[in-house]
This record gives sequence, C-alpha cells and structure tokens, in this order.
Amino acid sequence: MAQQYYKKIFITVGTTRFDLLCDYILTEPVLAALKNIGCKEITFQIGNSNVEPGVLEKEGIKINMYRFKDSIQEDMKSADLVVSHAGAGSCLEALEANKPLLVVVNEDLMDNHQLELAEQLQIDSHLYYCTCDTLISTLNMVDFTLLTPFTKANSSIFVNYLDSIFRVEN
Repeated sequence: MAQQYYKKIFITVGTTRFDLLCDYILTEPVLAALKNIGCKEITFQIGNSNVEPGVLEKEGIKINMYRFKDSIQEDMKSADLVVSHAGAGSCLEALEANKPLLVVVNEDLMDNHQLELAEQLQIDSHLYYCTCDTLISTLNMVDFTLLTPFTKANSSIFVNYLDSIFRVEN
C-alpha cells in the first residue's frame, strides 16, 4: 500500500462541546500520529469547548483554532482529510465534499445515535470511525484510499414519484 499524505487536516466538533477531543488532539502522541500521515497544518473548529481559540505551532504543526464561522465549507474543501465529531450535518458535509473522513464518536452523549450513524457509514465504506481512545491506532492503521465516495441523492427520482402520485387523470 502506498503511503498517503494528508498535509492539511480540518477538524470539527460542530456546535457542541467535545472537550475530550479538543484536549486530546493537542497532545504530543496524537500530533505525532497526525505528523506521521503528513500533517503540517490543522484548521480546528472547536465549538463551545474549553480550548481557547488562536494560532499556535506544536510538534511542528501549525494549528489554527476558532469557535464558529458562518460556513465551514471552505475549510473542508481545502483540507486533505477531515476529522469530525459524528454529527449528521458535519458527516454529510464532508462526504458531499468528497473528502476522506475520520469520525470521532463522543461517548459522553446520552442517546448515542451518532454511533449508529458512524457505524452504518463505516459499514458502507464511506468513512472510518473511532473514539478518542482509539484515535491514534486508527490513524496508524487505516487506509483512506479504500473508502467509497458518497453518492449524491438524485432528487429527480423523488420528484417523479410525487408527480406520479398526484397526477390527475384527465
């Protein structure tokens, strides 16, 4: 397997708090694992988490952290790899942007519907998922080139179906 390099990584926790992931990403072992796959720059949307926004360099990686923007689409588009919480909106946005995606499930959520979504999308080979505890080992062993692109929905099928139901016979 040829080594893939992901120079620019975008990480998002969405609109929630995911303190564990925010803290964990900034640790030396996680940054070393990211550096090992070629990371030179991280754009990190930290939401309401306890980490302070700002720009820093750590373990030779430039890290730009911010809380919120009107749209994260440009950050996703310019990234070589997206690491995201398991929120449906963030997952779908990354998949529709055709980016390799690693989802980190927040195990602290009560009703963990996010885990169900991540599991199904991994079964369908659209992404890989892990927890904070398995993030380093996942980064070290997965091959993002094996992922299957997410096919966009064909809305005309639905529209044609509605037309057939509501068509009035003359």
